[in-house]
Amino acid sequence: MKRTVWTFGLISGGLLSLMMAVTIPFSHSLGDGAYLLGYTTMVLSFLLIHFGIRAYRDNVGGGSVSFGRAVAIGALITVVASLCYVATWELIYFKFQPEFATRMSTDAIEKAKHSSGTPEQIQRRVAETERMWAMYQNPLMNSAMTFIEPLPVGLIIALVSAGVLRRKRASPGEGALAPLSAV
Repeated sequence: MKRTVWTFGLISGGLLSLMMAVTIPFSHSLGDGAYLLGYTTMVLSFLLIHFGIRAYRDNVGGGSVSFGRAVAIGALITVVASLCYVATWELIYFKFQPEFATRMSTDAIEKAKHSSGTPEQIQRRVAETERMWAMYQNPLMNSAMTFIEPLPVGLIIALVSAGVLRRKRASPGEGALAPLSAV
């Protein structure tokens, strides 16, 4: 199980990291479309969860895997890939694009200022956004918030894949052909 988890987790994490590195420079010009692009690449990268569970079922499980074991394998692949995602984000965020936070914070505050509501509600949203971005400067909080970004996507794919790929062991005689003399 370890080999399957590490292999497919690292491949999935590599794809997540690569797509992040390629798309981050364009995220500001894409606006809200950047979220769609980001989550689309997550889904595509997390398709390796399906292949990882299938590889385990076929190569290690002798053609069968329980739902619970399949979910565990998928969840572990998700964790490995998400950790790769976090490592890449921390590197990009703190080393290569430190101005990214300022740009995103400014955009979020402007969006809050131009949203509908009373002046008190708008001021509350602006203050909340400023607090969130201040908290985001802490690498530990930054890592935790980044980790929970891809996690639900991967877990959903793990659950669906486990449901599709689960297969019980055939009991002796089940599915076997009857001898011709019995016909």
